[in-house]
Amino acid sequence: MTAIYFYDDRTARGFEPFALTRPAGELRAGALLVRERWERALGVAGAGHVAAPHLAGFTEPGAASVVEDATLPARVWVVNARFAPSLERATSSDQLMAEGEVVALRLAAPLAIAELRDGAASLSALASTGRSTGEVDGWWMHEVWDYVRHLVPMLERDLPILGAGMRQGAPAGSLAIGKGAVFVEEGAVVEPMTCFDTSAGPILLRAGAHALAFARLVGPLYVGADSTVMGDRVAASSIGDVCKVHGELSNTIFIGHANKGHDGFVGHSILGRWVNLGAGTITSNLKNTYGTVQLWTPAGVRETGMQFLGTLFGDHAKTGIGLTLTTGSVLGAAANVYGSVMPPKAVAPFAWGEAGAFAEYRADKFLEVAARMMARRHVELTEGSRRQLLASYAARWTVTS
Repeated sequence: MTAIYFYDDRTARGFEPFALTRPAGELRAGALLVRERWERALGVAGAGHVAAPHLAGFTEPGAASVVEDATLPARVWVVNARFAPSLERATSSDQLMAEGEVVALRLAAPLAIAELRDGAASLSALASTGRSTGEVDGWWMHEVWDYVRHLVPMLERDLPILGAGMRQGAPAGSLAIGKGAVFVEEGAVVEPMTCFDTSAGPILLRAGAHALAFARLVGPLYVGADSTVMGDRVAASSIGDVCKVHGELSNTIFIGHANKGHDGFVGHSILGRWVNLGAGTITSNLKNTYGTVQLWTPAGVRETGMQFLGTLFGDHAKTGIGLTLTTGSVLGAAANVYGSVMPPKAVAPFAWGEAGAFAEYRADKFLEVAARMMARRHVELTEGSRRQLLASYAARWTVTS
């Protein structure tokens, strides 16, 4: 038996607002988490993440843990967590390359975690000559906004593969537009008068997913296990497990366990875990100049080259009723933002308040609210998770420009 370890290099460790609270392997790329994509590609289970020290203790149901000081044994796989492989099985080579870079290698000898601890090492530098080398197809995430940039082509390719063997076709009583495929896994519930529009791509509903009457589902669209979609147009998005989506949604990723339970447009955005959007929260995803969008990053404000880009919501971020967010916004992890005035384009993690009057969200109060919210979804905030979130609190960034 072998296993996979997911390596966050320095670039991945700058993928805010998510890197503060989760390793890159637990981000959703296309229909699946990066970890799940590599597990399918290599045919073995993930064993751990090699990530920033403040993520030690990270845990989620089904997720791989963050490994601390240890030695990785020979024959295990180490993969770059910024690369999202296609869902087809990779070749059996010992080293896999994409666009001239090594993205996965099977260790020929034990490797101390200390060699990867600061994220500076590249897998290409660790590769060995004379070993079997193959190519793997997929997508590099060079920037945090690339998860949005690549979303539609990834879904178009992912869904027919994931849907193989599922019941195909719009269920009886629903409406069908277009000639694309509809995949409905056993255990999903589709109420009458749900509209499936596959004119632009396929649609897949996982077991336990619930599509309520009068929802218009527009492909390419992935709806994860035990998630509910209701009302309005939900299009070209990847919705993880145990989410609620109401109102218009477009080209957006839900990592999982997030709520958009009310009206309000959200487009070209990413919602981390345990995000909750208040009624009427609206994101702008297009500038009124029709120009490309700039985004705050830890390295400063950057040009994305994207015409459409909404808001990146860090894990546990919350918005109040009627909050409006400008194009290319970043809400840090655990930020709690409300008010009638549009907040700045970047809000620091663990901030509490409204534009011009942000205070610090006390760590003990945050953990109290997080535990209460998670319990409503039958998930426990463990002591290990509490310690890890406190470490993230201590490592939180500020907005300097």
